[in-house]
Amino acid sequence: MKKFNIRKVLDGLTAASSSSSATASPGAPRENDAVQETLQSEHFQLCKTVRHGFPYQPSSMAFDPVQKILAVGTQTGALRLFGRAGVECYCQHESGSAVIQLQFLINEGALVSALADDSIHLWNLRQKIPAILHSLKFNRERITYCHLPFQSKWLYIGTERGNIHIVNVESFTLSGYVIMWNKAIELSTKTHPGPVVHISDNPMDEGKLLIGFECGVVVLWDLKCKKADYRYTYDEAIHSVAWHHEGKQFICSHSDGTLTTWNVRAPAKAAQIITPHGKQPKDGKKPEPCKPILKVEYKTTRAGDPFMVLSGGLSYDNVGRRACLTVMHGKSTAVLEMDYPIVDFLTLCETPYPNDFQEPYAVVVLLEKDLVVIDLGQIGYPIFESSYPLTVHESPVTCCEYFADCPAELIPALYSVGSRQKRQGYSKKEWPISGGNWGQGTQSYPEIIITGHADGSIKFWDASALMLQVLYKLKTAKVFERARGKDEKPNTDIVDEDPFAIQTLSWCPESRMLCVAGVSAHVIIYRFSKQEVTTEEVPLLEVRMQCELSDVDSPDPGGEQTPTLPPSSSPQESEPPPQPSAGSNSSDGPRDNIPCLQVRSSPLKQSPGYQVELVVQLVWVSGEPPQQISTLAINSSYGLVVFGNSNGLAVVDYLQKLLLLNMGTSELCSPSDAQKQLRSPRKARQPSGDIPPVASCMSRLSSLYSESMKKLRSSHLTLCESNDGSNTSEDRCKSPTSDGKDNSFTRSRSSSVTSIDRESREAISSFLFCESFPRKADTLLSPCLLVGTTQGSVMTVALSLPPGGDQRLQQPIGIASCGTLVQLKGGILTMALLDAAGTLLPPSYEPWYDPNASDEEKVRRRRPASPPSSQEGQDCQFAVLCSEKQAKVVAMPSQTCLHKHNITETSFVLRVDVVLMGGANCIACFCANGHIMTLSLPSLRPLLDVNYLPLTDMRIARTFCFSNLGQALYLTSPAEIQRITYSQETCDNLQEMLSELFTPVETPEAPNRGFFKGLFGGGAQSLDREDLFGETGAGKASRSLAQHIPGPGGMEGMKGAASGVVGELARARIALDERGQKLGELDERTAAMMASADSFSKHAHDMMLKYKDKKWYQL
Repeated sequence: MKKFNIRKVLDGLTAASSSSSATASPGAPRENDAVQETLQSEHFQLCKTVRHGFPYQPSSMAFDPVQKILAVGTQTGALRLFGRAGVECYCQHESGSAVIQLQFLINEGALVSALADDSIHLWNLRQKIPAILHSLKFNRERITYCHLPFQSKWLYIGTERGNIHIVNVESFTLSGYVIMWNKAIELSTKTHPGPVVHISDNPMDEGKLLIGFECGVVVLWDLKCKKADYRYTYDEAIHSVAWHHEGKQFICSHSDGTLTTWNVRAPAKAAQIITPHGKQPKDGKKPEPCKPILKVEYKTTRAGDPFMVLSGGLSYDNVGRRACLTVMHGKSTAVLEMDYPIVDFLTLCETPYPNDFQEPYAVVVLLEKDLVVIDLGQIGYPIFESSYPLTVHESPVTCCEYFADCPAELIPALYSVGSRQKRQGYSKKEWPISGGNWGQGTQSYPEIIITGHADGSIKFWDASALMLQVLYKLKTAKVFERARGKDEKPNTDIVDEDPFAIQTLSWCPESRMLCVAGVSAHVIIYRFSKQEVTTEEVPLLEVRMQCELSDVDSPDPGGEQTPTLPPSSSPQESEPPPQPSAGSNSSDGPRDNIPCLQVRSSPLKQSPGYQVELVVQLVWVSGEPPQQISTLAINSSYGLVVFGNSNGLAVVDYLQKLLLLNMGTSELCSPSDAQKQLRSPRKARQPSGDIPPVASCMSRLSSLYSESMKKLRSSHLTLCESNDGSNTSEDRCKSPTSDGKDNSFTRSRSSSVTSIDRESREAISSFLFCESFPRKADTLLSPCLLVGTTQGSVMTVALSLPPGGDQRLQQPIGIASCGTLVQLKGGILTMALLDAAGTLLPPSYEPWYDPNASDEEKVRRRRPASPPSSQEGQDCQFAVLCSEKQAKVVAMPSQTCLHKHNITETSFVLRVDVVLMGGANCIACFCANGHIMTLSLPSLRPLLDVNYLPLTDMRIARTFCFSNLGQALYLTSPAEIQRITYSQETCDNLQEMLSELFTPVETPEAPNRGFFKGLFGGGAQSLDREDLFGETGAGKASRSLAQHIPGPGGMEGMKGAASGVVGELARARIALDERGQKLGELDERTAAMMASADSFSKHAHDMMLKYKDKKWYQL
């Protein structure tokens, strides 16, 4: 009678509806029952941790000069806050509307954001995860400009209708005080002045408000008298206004590229009109109009000339010139070209007080795709070296890998070689945005993120402790020749642009071996060295991979006795060099035996870091381009690299620089015919005319392959242009592609195989080097290779390796295909091996050594393999196999399926990894429907299932990756990396690990008025805004004008607010309570004194009565 595992039954009842209970076959061994699974559902929780990179599509910026915190708003409603290196924070407005303006409550730990949907929000920054305390949604007017004076609780809101409303930032309620546009302008004016584009108060008189209208009218409004003191009119539209700190002059920038300077008390005519970039005619006529000056700032210094900083204003003659920032200081004018259009800029000053000398020291320039800080204190205005990881999108990211808990010596090694790559010429001063404090988390294990890019570069990032810092950059394009002329192109039709783009990579952290595959069907193998070396000739191996549709056989169960591959001939014999005459311009016949890129022929100087070991290129076959490489793997212990595509797989010995195996997928599935299935490279090089099936096959594939590469190219080009999903066929996890017709997602098993060909052809989708049992009858562990395909087949290939040392470089490697191990639904994504205790068995590796070091230092040690097992009839390994639809655990060597779990029925898995979590292993999955799931090992119990992120574009599918210890990441935009955790422990400790934005800092003292200014009233004039704007003085505002929405800040936010400007009322109440308590204590003391006085009076009265009738001599 079959026995049931009660624990599994209970787990099956609590599992998600998409799962199927894990069962064992009646005849299966029961060693797995001894595996103690420690992971439970309570160990898992999903939450976002941090977001790195440049804010995508920035729209606004603000700076707190006391806290030294920078805030950037985006067109998607995101809010990014930056402090010192490692201090950054991400928030999101629920509406997703563009952030049009930001205003700090300086040194109060609060921020006001104005959105394009006419709402304003108050953010509390005194908590590690900022939250909204109040929101105000305007119903009848559009918000165009906001202004919050320093140390004021009254926020001025300018609207599209030209009116100005005033909001109390403590209660977020509207004041009854309104400045109407028709009262601000001249009564005789017949046209509407347009939206409010500027609001600011006079630095020396808080009671005077300067209002700029779009039409060119500027009004100085007297808040107390509720009337306009002066009106300044210019016939060009206004973009911005800036005050002189003494409050006697202001400057306006206009749409014709002019700057007008006005004396406050002389409104009739501008005191000065200049066109910074206009050509001055000799006859005294008005200069030719220039482009609009979008913003101007005017900052004064005590010791020298003032600074005038402006953006825009270039002459229309400069067609195609890049955006510029102009710095005018005294008689000098510096024009600083920017790489991208300018969104906004801010001048950083020493003082937060607008009525003091500003003393500017830097300019923060927010560009569309970069953030630049310019040093105003050094000659030539050098830029500061950025402390933030803002170069993720320097070239579009095409692939991403995440390694948590990697060897500790890796980060220092990468940093040491990467530090030599830094640019020179930066400012010598410290990064000026230096606010906040680092978190105090205990997460100390090293983490590395690797990103591959469209220009062929690879970046290594230190991601430890929730920070991100670039360590090292590798440029793979240096290996190839570059086109020098406009007409000279690479001899390939695969890609017109980005021919060096990285498609997938394999990295061994222990040996530091790196293998990358590019879109031009090339593979490059790198070694890590700390010494510089010059390579006279780059080692090259060309491989001819082709499909043969005639060999589509069913798996042969009797394929265990396949002989090994005979020794391969040298690459010179088997792969003759391509003839230059057969290039892309050849008209003699179809292009054949030509690689897509030309490897560099001149000596290659390789700096310390990753250096080329071998370049492998697939060549054209009978006029058709090589197929895209779908997956690859490297093993440093074996000295082998394997890669595959829709045609089959190839195994390369990078130590001997030999091609060991070039085999079609169908042949791998049916190894009955040894001579047919194990082709040597010599046999693979047959004349194209002798293989008619290949030509017919490739002709069917060529058109679709060209289309797929166009999709890939368009995805690279649109990565930094839009946040929409892009069609791409390069995803190593066989992710969905956008159809374009109904925006639905369809399956794509291969980069170039149509749905018709998919039925008869399989593409390689996954590899695993391991030491296991290739055949059922094996009792000893041996090196082997597991191969997964897009149709769910898992096959084993036995490897026969010679001993190490010199014999490894001289003797051949034997390879034997052992047939199909198991079949799963959907393409195979990940494979792993567990030992009998359920512990992950990582692939063997060779410890790192410097290939350019002396012979004495080259101690090559191969890690000892697992001890051989000779126990008959006993399974000592578990093979974990995961596909797009299901997961299976197979006992080895009996090849019995112990557990099976259907991960999803209605969707498919995009990324799945076997990860280490809490001292045990589990499976982590990300599905196309947005679900993130974890399964226990080896029983495949569902532990977590959260609907986290519906797949909206291919970027997420291409870059999502899991790592150990509950870490994962993906590219949420072309420029930003979002890190998440699925660990309950990390979620619980997240508050401690996050950085703090707000730190208690004393507000600088206000400038001294001076004796004579104090005597004659020449200093800054204050204004009691409470009496003027409060409900008592101004009445209540119309309820229909705006709607107040309490924020979701919660109790923590309210506690934080109690110590900020928004908590003034709370502090007042506390002070009132303390005052009342003191008054109560005073009352008690008074009552006690009165009682004492009454007692004394009574005793005195009794004494008087006692001696009243006695004579003096009787006393």
